[in-house]
Amino acid sequence: METPVKSYLGFRAFLLFLTIVFTALGIWQIQRLFWKLDLIARVDARVHAQASAPPSPTQWTSTNPADAEYRHVTVSGHFDHSRETLVQAVTELGPGFWVITPLTETDGTVVLINRGFVPPDHRDPSTRSEGEIGGNITVTGLLRLSEPGGAFLRSNKPATNSWYSRDVAAIGENKGLANVVPYFIDADATPNPGGYPVGGLTVVHFRNSHLAYILTWFSLAIMSLVAMITLPRLMRRGD
Repeated sequence: METPVKSYLGFRAFLLFLTIVFTALGIWQIQRLFWKLDLIARVDARVHAQASAPPSPTQWTSTNPADAEYRHVTVSGHFDHSRETLVQAVTELGPGFWVITPLTETDGTVVLINRGFVPPDHRDPSTRSEGEIGGNITVTGLLRLSEPGGAFLRSNKPATNSWYSRDVAAIGENKGLANVVPYFIDADATPNPGGYPVGGLTVVHFRNSHLAYILTWFSLAIMSLVAMITLPRLMRRGD
């Protein structure tokens, strides 16, 4: 008789342990939910704030990248269209490419600008020569963090000029650029001559499934607690 009693007590202890664990996970997800809501609010404020200058190379060393991403910024300089890079993209306009063009500021700092999207039939720059703006220009857009390595299951291949992510360091090295800042800028929807590239297609979205996780963990905690409470009654019926 001693062994069944020990098993019974051990099982109740296990159910109590599960209740505590599931409750702790539910509380943790509540904390994550409020963190995510705060993040979304802060990013939304950056996106809609008045455009300002992005961090300089010296300022970037003391800048938290997470606090700078999606900041509404503006830069001025001239494009080097001969060193543009095409990065494969899938957008609301369909599949195609991002046109990444280096912009050199007056102090020699180089910023990679994602000028926008072009469909496959406008991959060749000669098909959108009107959009190759010359002279000093001002670009307004959103600061974005580098995307090193490539996309999911698809690595960038600089040797063959095959790009699946906007890897600032790799693109800068591949194009022989110096003084490149470690971020890029997504240009806004200001139309380019000839219609291409198409800017303003940045998707600002943060997955927020924390409420579902909260309900899941607390439901499991309640189920474990109910099972622990009703177990003695079920054991008596079994006797």
